Amino acid sequence: MDLGLDGRVVLVTGGSGGLGLATARALVADGARVVLSGRTADRLASAAGELRAIAPGTGEDPVLTVVADNADPVSADALVAAARERWGRLDAALVSVGGPPPGSVTGTTDEQWRDAFESVFLGTVRLARTVAAALDDGGSIALVLSTSVKAPIAHLAASNGLRPGLGMVAKQLADELGPRGIRVNALLPGRIGTERVQWLDDRTDDPAAARARAESAIPLGRYGEPDEFGRVAAFVLSPAASFLTGVMLPVDGGLTRAL
Repeated sequence: MDLGLDGRVVLVTGGSGGLGLATARALVADGARVVLSGRTADRLASAAGELRAIAPGTGEDPVLTVVADNADPVSADALVAAARERWGRLDAALVSVGGPPPGSVTGTTDEQWRDAFESVFLGTVRLARTVAAALDDGGSIALVLSTSVKAPIAHLAASNGLRPGLGMVAKQLADELGPRGIRVNALLPGRIGTERVQWLDDRTDDPAAARARAESAIPLGRYGEPDEFGRVAAFVLSPAASFLTGVMLPVDGGLTRAL
């Protein structure tokens, strides 16, 4: 199926690895141009090299990298400006929301809650708001959240507290932007084999046992692959999903039991 991504410009935050890079792979393979942001120049350069190697042979460099932190108030404007300066347009954005550190509700301090709010919640809202102002009819925004939007995940109090709120922000933003022809959705990854999930498993007493327990709760019986998420995200961002908005879409192998 042609996703209609050829020549479109997509901002991918957190694009130097994990789910962001997996989405960028799917986008570039389908002809899109991508603005990759991340906090580390070396990781961004490595990601860009990988993407250039799989890009269709048009002779044009389809990748622009920008070192930026979503929590920095200047990042949102800088990223939109970079896309416009390079390609004169911005068509879509994947806002990959970083994972706050694990912890319990009672064991998370006020300072930790404030830090998580600034980076996870406010940084995401600021990016979505800024991108929305730059998009035209046919534009698309997708927030990468978590299955914690629908059900809590053990030992991830900050994520459980903040991500459901971002889910409702996405729903309301879909209402606000719909009359302009702009779609807003949220993607809810479950246990997907990224560095973040491996890090969470490694923090347990027995990482192998932790993974086995997690897999036993997934109907498909395994962790997802990042590229399995990336293909879904590319579709949601693409013109092929032109009547899809306001959706909380689990990409979790059936893990989420809620409707």
